[in-house]
Amino acid sequence: MSNASFQVPVAKNEPIKSYAPGSAERTSLKTALEQMASETVEIPLIIGGEEIRTGNTSTIVMPHDHGHVLGSFHQGDANAIDAAAKASKAAEREWQATPWEHRAAIFLKAADLLAGPWRDKINAATMLGQSKNAYQSEIDAACELIDFWRYNVQFMRELYTEQPESGPGCWNRIEQRGLEGFVFAVTPFNFSSIAGNLPTAPAMMGTTALWKPASTAVLSGYWLMKLLQEAGLPKGVVNFVPGQGRTIGTPAIAHPDLAGVHFTGSTGVFQSMWKSIGANIDNYKCYPRIVGETGGKDFIFAHASADVEALVAATVRGAFEYQGQKCSAASRAYIPKSIWPDYKERLVAEIAKIKMGDPRDFRNFMNAVIDEKAFNTIAGYISHAKESSDAEILTGGGCDKSKGYFIEPTVITTTNKNFKSLCEEIFGPVLTIHVYDDKDFDETLESCDTASAYALTGAIWSQDRYAAVKMAKRLEHSAGNFYINDKPTGAVVGQQPFGGGRASGTNDKAGSKLNLMKWCSARTIKETFVPATEWRYPFMDAE
Repeated sequence: MSNASFQVPVAKNEPIKSYAPGSAERTSLKTALEQMASETVEIPLIIGGEEIRTGNTSTIVMPHDHGHVLGSFHQGDANAIDAAAKASKAAEREWQATPWEHRAAIFLKAADLLAGPWRDKINAATMLGQSKNAYQSEIDAACELIDFWRYNVQFMRELYTEQPESGPGCWNRIEQRGLEGFVFAVTPFNFSSIAGNLPTAPAMMGTTALWKPASTAVLSGYWLMKLLQEAGLPKGVVNFVPGQGRTIGTPAIAHPDLAGVHFTGSTGVFQSMWKSIGANIDNYKCYPRIVGETGGKDFIFAHASADVEALVAATVRGAFEYQGQKCSAASRAYIPKSIWPDYKERLVAEIAKIKMGDPRDFRNFMNAVIDEKAFNTIAGYISHAKESSDAEILTGGGCDKSKGYFIEPTVITTTNKNFKSLCEEIFGPVLTIHVYDDKDFDETLESCDTASAYALTGAIWSQDRYAAVKMAKRLEHSAGNFYINDKPTGAVVGQQPFGGGRASGTNDKAGSKLNLMKWCSARTIKETFVPATEWRYPFMDAE
C-alpha cells in the first residue's frame, strides 16, 4: 500500500453550457434527443453487477407526450431486496478495504465521464423521461451531479485529515470506517443529480447502497448506473432496484443489515419509514442513520423597498422553472400593497410570455408535470381556488392532459392567510400570493413563519437593510436555505449546501461534509508508547 499522503484535484463548479442557437452543444444534444426518442429500452435490475429481469414490468413514457413509449423497466420485490442485501454484504469487506484514493478515483472518473461523453445521454434521458428543458437538465443532470462527485471527494479528503491532538507519550488518531450494512437510497423524479448523489455519497465513504429510483425517473437512473459501471464501480457496491414504493421499501427497511436511509421525497413517506425503523429497532445490527430531505412550501417575502423588476424576474423563475416541481420552488409570496399594482402588472405580463410544450422544442420555458397523479393533484388545488370566495385566479389556471400533462403557470391571490394553497405543498406551477397592508409587516412575517409546517427555502426582498435584518431574524427557522434579493431556488454544490428543517427534513446538507459524516463511523485510536507499569496513583501514598 502506498505511503504517500495524497491530495485531490481542487473541486470547481462545472461550467453550464448555454445550448444557444448555432452552438455545438445544441446540435449534439438535439442529435441525442432524436436518437433516444426513436428507441425503446428494456431496463433490468442490476444486483451484484448482474442484470436481472423479473418479468413484472412497467412502461416508461414521455410526460409531455404520454402516448410515446420510451421503454419499460423490470420491477423488484422482496426477493430482489434480499438478493441486493446479500450482494451488498459480499462486496462490503473488500470495498471498505479499498484505499480511499481508489474509491475517490472512481467518482472523479464518473464526473469526467458525465462532463464529457455521457453528458448528452444523461441530459436527453432527463429531458425526455422527466420533461425538463435543456437548461434545467443541464444545471441538474450534468453540472450539479458532476459537482456532487467532485466536491464530495474533496470533502471526504478533508474529513479524513481532521485529527485530534495528542498528549505526552501517546498518539491519538481517528479513522472513518464505512458503516456495517447497506444504506437504502430512495431517490426522487425531479433531480437526476439527487438520484446520482444519494447512493454514491455513502459508497464514496466505504458504505454499500441499495438504490430505489423513482418509478417516473428510471430511464435517467439506469443510464447513471451504467455510467458508474463504466467508471469502475465494483459489483455490489451500489445495487439498482426499481419497483413500487412499499414493495421495495418494506423489506428493505425491515432488513437486519439496514445501516441507514438516504431519502428525498414526500414528508408522509419519510415519516412512515422513520416509524417503521423505530418499530424494527431491535432487529438491526446497528442503529440506522436516517437522512431525509422532504417537502417544502417555499416563500418569497417582499418589503415595500424591494426592487420590483428584479422581484418579478425571481418570482417567474423561482415559481415556474421545471413546472414548480422543485422542493425549493417558490409556492407562496407575500407582497405589500404599496408595490402590488406595479408588481401585479409586470408579473402578469411576464407570465404571458411563457411558452409551454415539448422540451425538444427549445423555445419552451415550461414542459409537462411528471404524471397523471401529479396532474390531478395540482389541478385539484386550482379548482379549489376557482370555487373559493376568498381567492381568485390572477393568471393561468388551464389544465390539459389529452396529449401531455400540461398545467399553465398559475397565480392565485388570496385575502386568507390560512388559505389551502398558501399553506399546503402543491409541487406544481402554482404560486399563491397574499397581499398585505404595509402597516401589517410584522404580523405578516409571523404568518409567513407559521403558515406552513415546512422550512426548506425562502427568499426576502428589501433594499432597506434594517428591514432585511428584521426579516432575516424573524424568519430564522423558516428556511434551511435562505436568500436575500434572490429566488429561493438554485443552490450550488460547494456554495450553498442544501437542506431544511421542521417537516422539510433532517437538514444534513447535501453537498457538504455534514452529509458525508452520516455514512461513516469514527474509530478513535490511542497508542501509548511507554505504558505505565504501576497501577497505584501518588495520592494513595499517605492518609
